[in-house]
Amino acid sequence: MLDDFLIRAVMAGLAVALVSGPLGCFVVWRRMAYFGEATSHAAILGVALALAFSANIFVGTLAVALVMALAVSALTGRGLAMDTTLGVLAHAALAFGLVGVSFLSGVRVDLNAYLFGDILAVSKTDLAYIWGGALVVLGLITARWQALITATLNEELAQASGLNPARERLVLVLALALVVAVAIKVVGALLIVAMLIIPAAAARGLSRTPEAMAVLAALIGAVAALGGLAMSLMADTPAGPSIVAVAAVLFAVIVAFSAGGRAKGRV
Repeated sequence: MLDDFLIRAVMAGLAVALVSGPLGCFVVWRRMAYFGEATSHAAILGVALALAFSANIFVGTLAVALVMALAVSALTGRGLAMDTTLGVLAHAALAFGLVGVSFLSGVRVDLNAYLFGDILAVSKTDLAYIWGGALVVLGLITARWQALITATLNEELAQASGLNPARERLVLVLALALVVAVAIKVVGALLIVAMLIIPAAAARGLSRTPEAMAVLAALIGAVAALGGLAMSLMADTPAGPSIVAVAAVLFAVIVAFSAGGRAKGRV
């Protein structure tokens, strides 16, 4: 029989994989990787504020991640260089969060758990937050799927179709902030973006439709979560980094397989 903590870890990993796959596709298509990094780094500041005010960690993380995501959207919309803006905000938020944690007296904080995840310590309450947030994001993406696809492909076409591209960007911003909040316990603030990008990038070369890419990305993420947990238990490695490492190996294998198939097709 599996231990309860392992069952909770598996369920948490599958929840993150389920939602990070489809959302990660939009991150890849829109080239929002650095945007996601800025939002995830802000999660540490949310942790510090939540601990300082004795608030719920999930609520604090979500609030700060959402503020960061909205701030980045507003600043980049004013003509500022996106990479510079995101670089400043991402590292500033991480630094302020780490400094803020150091000022907390009488509070024991395991920073590694928030930086790199601690999936094996997921509680039933954490699991409820993770699955609840994942289902909300998945429902939001499903409901707005066609509109999001159209706005991603061509904003002018989206406007001609009666859609508001700014509203669709806001949907992605909200979804990204929520995923950061639910995934911080699983893979940590420094590795959340990896779970958004790597499975989606791996699925890209094997998919012919956006829907197929989203499903395949979720499946690759699930295999990475299960494989990373198995590696962590057998080799006593940190669970969060192990999950990302397995995802990276899957990406390399899929890319090599795809490249070999294309080369064989040209012969």
